[in-house]
Amino acid sequence: MILALFAALLLAQGQGEASARPFSPRPVSSFQSAKAEWFMRHRLPCLGCHELGGEGGTIGPSLSELKRRRTPAYVYAMIRDPQGTAPGTIMPRVPMSEATLDLIASYLTQREPTRPLPRPAPPPATLRPDSTQAGATAALYARFCAPCHGVRGGGEGYNARNLPVRPTAHADKTYMSTRSDDALFDAISAGGYVMNRSNRMPPFGWTLTRQQIWALVGYLRSLCRCEGPSWSRPKR
Repeated sequence: MILALFAALLLAQGQGEASARPFSPRPVSSFQSAKAEWFMRHRLPCLGCHELGGEGGTIGPSLSELKRRRTPAYVYAMIRDPQGTAPGTIMPRVPMSEATLDLIASYLTQREPTRPLPRPAPPPATLRPDSTQAGATAALYARFCAPCHGVRGGGEGYNARNLPVRPTAHADKTYMSTRSDDALFDAISAGGYVMNRSNRMPPFGWTLTRQQIWALVGYLRSLCRCEGPSWSRPKR
C-alpha cells in the first residue's frame, strides 16, 4: 500500500495547481510529439482504453481525431479530473506532473486527425440487478475490470485483444495464490506501471474508495476461490 500512497502523493503534487488555472495548448515540436507518444505508449495507461494511430483499446473514445471533436479545454479537464468533467465515466484520474499533463493535452489537441480503428460494440451486460453489498462489488468489477479481465475473471474481456500483455486471469487459482491481498490492493490502486507490470493497467486509487478497492480484492478471491500465500495471511 506504500506504492499506492506514493502514487497519490504524485497526483496531489502534480495536479493540485493545475486545477486553479485555465489551459491553452502550447506549440508542440516533433521531438515533443514523439515524447508525448512515448509517454502514452510506455508510461501512462491511456492506450489501455483508447486507440491512437492504430494502436490501443476500444473501451473509451479514439484519441486519433480529438482535434476535430473536442476543445483543448475539455481534453485538458478530462485528463486532469475525469470524474469531475464527465460524471459517471470509468476513466480514472492518473498521477502525472503538471508538465506532463500540459504536454499530453497539447499534443492530443494539435495532432492532425487520422482515421480511427473500427470500434466493435462491447458485449451486453449479463449481471442481474442486485442491491446487496456482494452485488454492488460484482457490478463494480463488471464496470471497471471486466472489459479487460473478463466477466468471470478469465483474462478474456472484449478489450484484451487490444493489449500487448494479456490481462491477469483473476480466476487462475495457481497464479492468484501467489499474490497477497496487499499486492492486489496496490495493483488496483496504483496501476500496472508502479507495480513493474503493464502500464496499460490504470490506477484507480483516486477514482474508487479504499473500501471499494478492498471489496474488489475480496471479489478477486471469490473468482479464484483461493487465498494469498500463507506468509501474507493473518495468524488465526
